Amino acid sequence: MNKTWLKHYPEHIKKELEIPNDSVPDMLKNAIANYGDHQALYFYGKEITYKELGTQTGAFASSLQQDGNGINKGDRVALMLPNCPHYVISYYGTLQAGGTVTQVNPMLVGKELEHILTDSGAETIVIYEPLLPVLNQIIDNTSVKRVIKVNLEGRDTEDSIAVGFTAFLKQAQRPPEPVEIDPKEDLAVLQYTGGTTGRSKGVMLTHRNILTNTLQVYEYFKDEIQSGKDRYLTVIPLFHVFGMTACMNLSIYTGSLSIMLPKFELEEVLQTIKDLKPTSFPGVPTMYVALTSHPKAEEYGIDSIRICNSGSAPMPGELLRSFEEKTGAKILEGYGLSESAPVTHCNPFFAERKPGSIGIGIPSTDYKIVDLAEGTEEVPVGETGEIVIRGPQVMKGYWNMPEETANTLRDGWLYTGDIARMDEDGYAYIVDRKKDLIIASGFNIYPRDVEEVIYEHPAVQEAVVVGIPDAYRGETVKAVVVLKDGKQCDEEELIAYCKENMASYKVPRVVEFRDELPKTNVGKILRRAIRDESLQK
Repeated sequence: MNKTWLKHYPEHIKKELEIPNDSVPDMLKNAIANYGDHQALYFYGKEITYKELGTQTGAFASSLQQDGNGINKGDRVALMLPNCPHYVISYYGTLQAGGTVTQVNPMLVGKELEHILTDSGAETIVIYEPLLPVLNQIIDNTSVKRVIKVNLEGRDTEDSIAVGFTAFLKQAQRPPEPVEIDPKEDLAVLQYTGGTTGRSKGVMLTHRNILTNTLQVYEYFKDEIQSGKDRYLTVIPLFHVFGMTACMNLSIYTGSLSIMLPKFELEEVLQTIKDLKPTSFPGVPTMYVALTSHPKAEEYGIDSIRICNSGSAPMPGELLRSFEEKTGAKILEGYGLSESAPVTHCNPFFAERKPGSIGIGIPSTDYKIVDLAEGTEEVPVGETGEIVIRGPQVMKGYWNMPEETANTLRDGWLYTGDIARMDEDGYAYIVDRKKDLIIASGFNIYPRDVEEVIYEHPAVQEAVVVGIPDAYRGETVKAVVVLKDGKQCDEEELIAYCKENMASYKVPRVVEFRDELPKTNVGKILRRAIRDESLQK
């Protein structure tokens, strides 16, 4: 295996890590011991120190164990929240109680939520209060017995099916019972990869997977990280595996402050930068596009930001240059997957950055480019193939999906489904996707999920969904549709139908109607032909 990337590592940055036999909650425990009086979280003027975070996390864990539906080790607890302190408390509290966090995108509609809750078997959900109507639609079809609602205004309201977050914490009558955790085997997180039905896979991430990836990222960037002093602008969603690791877990591991915003609103982000001067800003390209395009961005002091890690979607070279000219910061484009907790590659601070590249492997990570046919032979430098990855951050497998697990994890390697090449210096470049995944604004969109909804429209006979370039979102969703004979439907009607039946980020922005779709001689729709035609328009 070609390991030329290792030559770029300086002596003081470890190529292979010694990973302690710790659990994820041990990160918070260590941070409390070392930085107890430091601010851990900031949320709209409210500050929480590490000691206070530890107290509230312990109360959450204790309440989970003590209440009438107390959890057992391994029970799943779903979190359906925007970025807020309640997320961090629930996440670490669940793990301290021995539970497994099930990450849920707050933008999901009822049937999407139903699939994740039924597939995971979650009996507890912590949910943003305005989303209760979505849960109420489907709760009778799930195993959910306990609903904990979060009101960001800090008040608990009466409700027949849900207990308020503050009231739930007050149920704790004693410290949480210690739970013995095997970091290598016990699951910390179920990270779902997609939207609706059985095609959405629950990635099983162990405590070791998540702790390791946090340590890997720290080691890779340790020359730039100032433990106990850095301030992370946490606006990328924590339910996203990138936000979970690069914002929440890394800030806690380093005893830093996480400045939390529930969503990306440009003026609010700029004002937050001006007022609180974050030093680190993990984000996706669309966020950097918005900041760079603002005519007065420099007036908000965005030059306080030193570190910008970009992930989840390709970073255009021109955007990278423009942002750096305005901020003086370095954008370091990286790569990862839910299946690897997520980070596997990044352009380094300590060596050359190559625009268009995802960089080199982070510590304790091997990778190679293999042939597309069988995936068994490593291809020569410069040639394309599937990029496969090996390392301690790679998932245990897919939840209740042994065949999918066997197809993806082979002989210790994670088969990513992404087509890439490697240059003579070991830098990797993603050139295409073997799978048909669409990445819009950092969100993964699976075409078949969207197609399934479109097919349910009574006027639709056939549909195919592809990703097309978008200057802001990176990619956006296009649907090409054939209507049934005698039926009528226009673009506006179909988009409105989709908005009612799927999360907004999945909704097609463009709809094209045709008399027929290109197909193979056995009748399979040629998705790539549709995509290629769309790119030429």
